[in-house]
Amino acid sequence: MKNKFLSILLLFITMSATAQVNLTWEDLANIEYTEKYFEAYDSNFLYPDFSNKMTNLEGKEVSLTGYFLDVDPNGELLILSKNPLASCFFCGNGGPETAVEIQFESKPDFETDDVVLITGKLKLNKDDVEHFNYILTDCEGFIPK
Repeated sequence: MKNKFLSILLLFITMSATAQVNLTWEDLANIEYTEKYFEAYDSNFLYPDFSNKMTNLEGKEVSLTGYFLDVDPNGELLILSKNPLASCFFCGNGGPETAVEIQFESKPDFETDDVVLITGKLKLNKDDVEHFNYILTDCEGFIPK
């Protein structure tokens, strides 16, 4: 009986350790910023201080639903946004926590403003001002039904 219990416990722990985490935009909004000077740009930028929850998820597989935005004419910058293009972060509706950079092996067939579910590995970015604070790498995505 004891061995059976330990086997079930081990199975549960293994499944929990590998399960992806479903994030919400509220999870991403739990962040604080301070201004930091970046000499290369001779300008101040918002420097993120990520929540403990997000720090603990770095490098893990997560999923998030939002609006797909392709804002780069070359299709090299793909974004998952809390809001559609007409009211996104770049238009003054929200802060940097309302947009996530998403990186795919190859560009998906999504259209701008499609509502999509994206799964990828979470990367937290504090120092590279040419990328978003939140980045999902090795992404896969689909349009939920």
